[in-house]
Amino acid sequence: MSPWRLCTVSQVEELKMLLRMFPVWASMVLFFSVTAQMSSTFIEQGAAMDNHVGPFTVPPASLSTFDTTSVMVCIPIYDAVLVPLARRATGKERGLSQLQRLGVGLALSVVGMVYAALVEARRLSLARTGTPMSIMWQAPAFAVLGAGEVFTAIGIIEFFYDQSPGGMKSLGTALGQLSIAAGNYLNSAVLGAVTALTTRGGKPGWIPDDLNEGHLD
Repeated sequence: MSPWRLCTVSQVEELKMLLRMFPVWASMVLFFSVTAQMSSTFIEQGAAMDNHVGPFTVPPASLSTFDTTSVMVCIPIYDAVLVPLARRATGKERGLSQLQRLGVGLALSVVGMVYAALVEARRLSLARTGTPMSIMWQAPAFAVLGAGEVFTAIGIIEFFYDQSPGGMKSLGTALGQLSIAAGNYLNSAVLGAVTALTTRGGKPGWIPDDLNEGHLD
């Protein structure tokens, strides 16, 4: 009998274990669709802001350095401060469980996007009066999302590796990486759908070339 037509009990159980992890995988797709905003809508927002800081001109794309810096700063803080504190509070060797770390990352992504929306609302309000808003107001959003990546990037690798069946560890790890790609595709799909729906009837849409005429917030 062909193995493609008849599966063993262990193969069926391993597949069930992978399917049980799908909700976690889907939540990570949402997280990485949020971080993908840093290379899409955040840059458009920055291009509509005052990018002069003293004698320097700051390119909107360069604000991603705050994301990278946040990751570099938060990792040692996480290891040296947060893990020992969480270990004392929970009694667990790792401090926070894998799902708790993913949950913290998701919560930080929500905080980052809420902040970005408030910045955009304020920017639109100032734009109507002809007053530019400094691009540096974007920095906290990049930093918060970077902190969220510290929790999720570590947590997702450990979760899929530990929870995957013995013979499917590599596949489990690949699923974790697949969520990053799926998140970027979801971000593109959402932006495309929003643009298509909001530009009907000749309207400028929510994300026009001139954001002062849109509703990115």
